[in-house]
Amino acid sequence: MPMSWAYNTSQQRGDRSVRTVHAALDAGVQLLDTADMYGPFTNELLVGRALKGRRSEAFLSTKCGLLVGDQHIVANGRPGYVRRACDASLRRLQTDVIDLYQLHRADPEIPVEETWGAMADLVTAGKVRSLGLCAVGARAGRRPGARMHDGTIGQLERIQQVFPVSAVQAELSVWSPEALEDLLPWCAARGVGVLAAMPLGSGYLTGTLKPGQGFEPDDPRARHPRFTAEMMAANQPVVAGLRRIAERHGATPAQVALAWVLRQGRHVVPVPGAKREPWAVENAGAARLVLTDGDLAEIAGLPPARGSWD
Repeated sequence: MPMSWAYNTSQQRGDRSVRTVHAALDAGVQLLDTADMYGPFTNELLVGRALKGRRSEAFLSTKCGLLVGDQHIVANGRPGYVRRACDASLRRLQTDVIDLYQLHRADPEIPVEETWGAMADLVTAGKVRSLGLCAVGARAGRRPGARMHDGTIGQLERIQQVFPVSAVQAELSVWSPEALEDLLPWCAARGVGVLAAMPLGSGYLTGTLKPGQGFEPDDPRARHPRFTAEMMAANQPVVAGLRRIAERHGATPAQVALAWVLRQGRHVVPVPGAKREPWAVENAGAARLVLTDGDLAEIAGLPPARGSWD
């Protein structure tokens, strides 16, 4: 996503992004995760360019189900649309099969079983190898007393009756660990993989962002409650804790944050974003970092991240 949509749009460069993907592949990264809405469409085009001649090296994941307008994003889960969206993604990605096809969001106007059935037909047709669901995970709009992922688990239990779910993508990081409570155990019990989105806290856990630094107007962090100057300052102890552990291991705070995600289970894979080659290589290096039980206890003892919703 950061390569062609949403984050720091003034710094996005197609050729540099292709080199970044190549650097990630060279460093042993296999999973490449994109979506048709990123851009929209430009991120898939970029990934298609980057994988030309290297498709066999990557596990390719993309998503459908969201349409981007000038000022809004709407869900579309109609079976006919899903089929057309898949064909369009295959063309943009320059491939004949998608390894993991994810439903970005369920359409409230269409029973999720109908959408999932259309996606299952794509597996039968050989256009897709497996199916995944992106978690709802919204903090706002939940019933009092409801857990964050109750809605997602409800969807999962419905669509599992239609066709097996291979993976769920949900936010999971040191400062957003809510998925550990119920979603990860649900997935582990059923052999479902978890793609940990935003494992670096949209850049905050790298320790490179400073309170009050500001963001470009179209950057979602400019409107996110955890990225106000006040909350970024309040959450500095989280980054400081990661930095202490990193110094003991000769690593970086970002690598510690990713290594923490990897320790949450063999079925959990972090999906960090990176726009530049050094960041991609640094992220890949987290797979070699082994956190001790003491490190994990120290992270568990860090103060919970704060935001304006708290």
